[in-house]
Amino acid sequence: MAGENQEVQVFGFRLGPYSLRVELALKLKGVVYKHIDEDLLNKKSDLLVKYNPVYKKVPVLVHHGKPISESLVILEYIEETWTQNYTILPKDPYQRALARFWAKYIDEKVVPAVQKVARSQEDEREKSIEDAQAALEPLEEELKNKLFFGGDTIGFVDIAGLVLARWIPATEEAVGFELLSAHKFPNLTKWSQDFVNHSVAKEVLPEKDVLVAFLKNVVFSTKN
Repeated sequence: MAGENQEVQVFGFRLGPYSLRVELALKLKGVVYKHIDEDLLNKKSDLLVKYNPVYKKVPVLVHHGKPISESLVILEYIEETWTQNYTILPKDPYQRALARFWAKYIDEKVVPAVQKVARSQEDEREKSIEDAQAALEPLEEELKNKLFFGGDTIGFVDIAGLVLARWIPATEEAVGFELLSAHKFPNLTKWSQDFVNHSVAKEVLPEKDVLVAFLKNVVFSTKN
């Protein structure tokens, strides 16, 4: 309904993958929203702390004044609230459960493993890369020959995985290592290319060079 599109706000960070999960889902659904950028490098806004007093972090979706936090929780709320036009989660209960499983796997297994590689010392990096690649292998197998994890269209796991599609290549370049090679991960490599070139994803994802500069100069700076 058109009225349901009113009063949707996203408190987020333009270079943050978890915030952009929410924005991508809203874009795919055709939901009009207002982005409120949080300066996470300095003081968090009073509104962010008010709307997310437990974690005090982005993203937060505010719909008709009611806040929802945590990106995967927000994605499910979006799916259940705006049911028209586009489907993020499968209708089949078993397939929905599998989608939730893989999204959680990305957050709990893959992301920490990649972060460990990026922050590891040179003498530890080879082992960290092996561990991260081991974490990626189940996703490579799950993807098989599908265009997206969601099949022919971007779905729940793909949205969760945007951190892999854009942030892994940018982190590789910023820090100087190779993790997601086309030789070792042909399915994930093709998926990541198709994902970042998707017309709606391109509206949301930051340019790679901008992200590389941010990661190099801020996130993984030797001054930190």
